[in-house]
Amino acid sequence: MALNAHGQAPDAQPQGGARARRQGESPAGPGQVLLSREGRVATVTLSHPGRLNAISVAMWRELGRVFATLSDDDSLRCVVLKGQDGNFAAGADISEFPRERGNLESVLHYHTQIIAPSLAAVGQCIHPVIACIEGVCVGGGLELASQCDLRIAEASSRFGVPINRLGFPMAPDEMRGLLALAGRAVTMEILLEGRVFNAAEAMAKGLLTRVVPDGEAAGDAARVARRLEHGAPLAARINKRTAARLVSDARSLDHNELAGFFSYADSRDHREGVEAFLAGRAPVFTGE
Repeated sequence: MALNAHGQAPDAQPQGGARARRQGESPAGPGQVLLSREGRVATVTLSHPGRLNAISVAMWRELGRVFATLSDDDSLRCVVLKGQDGNFAAGADISEFPRERGNLESVLHYHTQIIAPSLAAVGQCIHPVIACIEGVCVGGGLELASQCDLRIAEASSRFGVPINRLGFPMAPDEMRGLLALAGRAVTMEILLEGRVFNAAEAMAKGLLTRVVPDGEAAGDAARVARRLEHGAPLAARINKRTAARLVSDARSLDHNELAGFFSYADSRDHREGVEAFLAGRAPVFTGE
């Protein structure tokens, strides 16, 4: 769902396609997923000029493809997800709804075959994912941010899921991330009231990692990325995998799962971390 900065649906505009482009190329039209890389940090940027980065169907599909590709790249250490031109994302593109989700069959396809796989690709990325949030982060934008591991937002950012104004509920696979992040009570408040609220309230609700002054989200996200870049990637991946397992299933890990968890014991990174600490030097991790 796409809303403007005041939580209102913008006027429909014709939409274009989306494909991942290297940062610096001239975009061929509205609705792009931009991909850039600096060292071992990848940046994925939502770009939909004039639409507060509302996410078109083509953009949803491209997001899933890009994150699946990044997850297969063992040389990466983390991914930054952000929006272009001062906003994170105003949700899914409402102007496409009459065509893409006009009846029961198309609604089911839209939410289970287009949005859900892309959200899963972000949440299941093996690398830590940082959401760098400026401006509006509502609807599908908040769903995307909920799938990230860290969420850094500027003080003037705005959050919410006002789909009660559009007459439909949040789809189950889209609610999953918000529930895991904020719990049932907060999720129900967000969905039933449909308010758009500020970053301080989002922080109090547990939706954010931290709030920074306006203009500082990108810099803070870059500093976090550098810290992650120099950390042990194997440990980060195991932490992500273990957290996902424990959140989805409260049972203790079985023998095979424990063996997989503690497999890091024979890794080069484990030896390097301990040896570097004892020698008083900075560790050099390789992910091995």
